[in-house]
Formats: sequence, C-alpha cells, structure tokens
Amino acid sequence: MTENASVPDSMTAIVADQPGAVNVLRTATVPVPPTYIGEILVKVAAASVNPIDTKIRSGASPTAAALSYPATLGHDFSGTVARSPYEAHPLSAGTEVYGMTRLPRYSGSHAEYVSAPTLCVAPKPHTLSHVEAASVPLAALTAWGAIVDVARAHYGQRILIHAGAGGVGQFAVQFARFFGAEVISTASTRNVEFVRSLGASTVIDYTAARFENEVSEVDVVIDLIGNAADATGSRSLHVLSQGGLFVSVPTGSFPTMQDEADAAGVTATRFTLTPSGDVLTKITRLIDQGEVRVHIDKTFDLADAAEAHAAVETGHTRGKVVLSV
Repeated sequence: MTENASVPDSMTAIVADQPGAVNVLRTATVPVPPTYIGEILVKVAAASVNPIDTKIRSGASPTAAALSYPATLGHDFSGTVARSPYEAHPLSAGTEVYGMTRLPRYSGSHAEYVSAPTLCVAPKPHTLSHVEAASVPLAALTAWGAIVDVARAHYGQRILIHAGAGGVGQFAVQFARFFGAEVISTASTRNVEFVRSLGASTVIDYTAARFENEVSEVDVVIDLIGNAADATGSRSLHVLSQGGLFVSVPTGSFPTMQDEADAAGVTATRFTLTPSGDVLTKITRLIDQGEVRVHIDKTFDLADAAEAHAAVETGHTRGKVVLSV
C-alpha cells in the first residue's frame, strides 16, 4: 500500500453503542480502519447522512443486526486518498475522490478516515466542493439504477417520480429529463418550483391534491416513498398504463407489491443499489458538464451528527444533509 502522508493509528468517529434514537450517537476515538487487496483508505473531508443511515441507527434496517458495536455509520464520503493499493493505481495517494462504503462489511464514513473497495469510488467532480460531492454517491447511484438501468428512460416515455425534492428524487428527476423522458413528480408546496427547476414538466403538490386525480397512463412510476406514507405505492399502481412498470426503492415498505401489481395488470420490481465507481464516473461527467446539479439542505459539523440524523428523519429535507469532517 502507498501513502501520501503518515496515517495515524486512531481517529475521531461518530459511533453508536446500540440501535436506538439519535442520542445513541457519540463522538469517540477509534482505530483507523485497515485496507486490504483492492481497497483504498480515504481521509474524509465530508460525508452525507442518508435515510438508510437513520434506519440502521434506529434498528429499523436489517443491517443493524449485522453490525459490531460500537459501530461507525455512514455510506457516502468525499475526501483524499491516503493509502492506495499500489503506486501506479489510478486512485493514487493524494487523489481527490468520492464514493461510498458498504456497511456492515466496512466501517462507516462518519469519521476522519474510511476504507472502501476501489470499485465503489471515483475521482471527485472538479466542479464540486467536498461537501457537495459527499451528497452524491448513494443517492445518485440509486437514482441512476432506477431511472437508467431499470426504467431505461428515453424520449416519449412518461415517468412519475415520487418525492422529487428528496436526496434520491433530485437526481432521478434530472436523469429522467436528461434521457428525454417527460417527468412528472410529487412534492410539497415549498418544493414545487424547486422540482420544476430540476426538469419536471408537471409537479403535483401532494398537500393540495391526490396525484391519482391529476395524472394517469404513465409508463413508469419511481416510488421513493412506499406504502409507509398514505399508501403511496398501492395508489401508484393505478396511474400506470396497462403493462406499465412500477419501481419500488424503499426497503420493506410495500410487502404486498407483487400481488397488487398482478391484480392491476402492471409489472412491479424492487430496486436495490449496487455501488459502482464506473457509473459514478458517468455521473461525474454529467455534473461537470452542468447537466446535473446537487442541492444541500443543511451542513453540520461531524460532532453534530445527531442533529443531522434528526433533520433527515423529519422527511422534509430538500436535497441532502452533509457532515463536514
């Protein structure tokens, strides 16, 4: 392994001693994570807080049961390579990178250092700060997988995206628009104009109208909410054209999805993210070309991670919440 500077043995991290409310999070001194074949060590400049991070912390995600406590949470990060696999590696020591780590196999990114497979990392967009870049990987890769890989967004296609102002939604709207689809989205009153600015041709204020009364015969629904809120998934099946595609992203939020989809005469699938540095590189190009932008709702210091978790758990953030390390 090659290093650009001496790597300390210990670091500051935000850890949870057990699943629970935000008060289980605390600042601690822990060992710097090791790296093995095909992995890099990154000195973290910023790391985002995603809904999945709050679910893992609370114990609502199955991942919580697989963690070793005290556990460092967090997936996304942006920073500088401190240790690379070998001298001539494309992600050599000193390279500014962004990406995501994979809990529970790796320690989380809410720390001064994080280790990650090189396959989950890419050079940072040069047009973004570390705080902005840290907001991208998990959300943008999820949006890309749902919009590009599963829905195969294209000209002439009509796509309804729920929660277009959220962390994943902001990217989903932009990717669908970039690939030529007509984008319809739901959002709260304060976010209607924001989502429209991302490229949605129609934005339905869910506080003022039922989306099923406003739209019909869409080709694809990207559901970023699920049945956890107002039976959004079940209602969405009935705005699809016959044989349309329903893509469910939230884990475990719609257990009766397949039966209800069959009854409605549509196709339904769940989507689960597989991190990819290659796809992240494609996303980087769109960002640096000005085709895709990011929005940060709030930035917190690492020590204030509990406040960041609380902000995400409101379910009303616009874009992403980021920790400055």
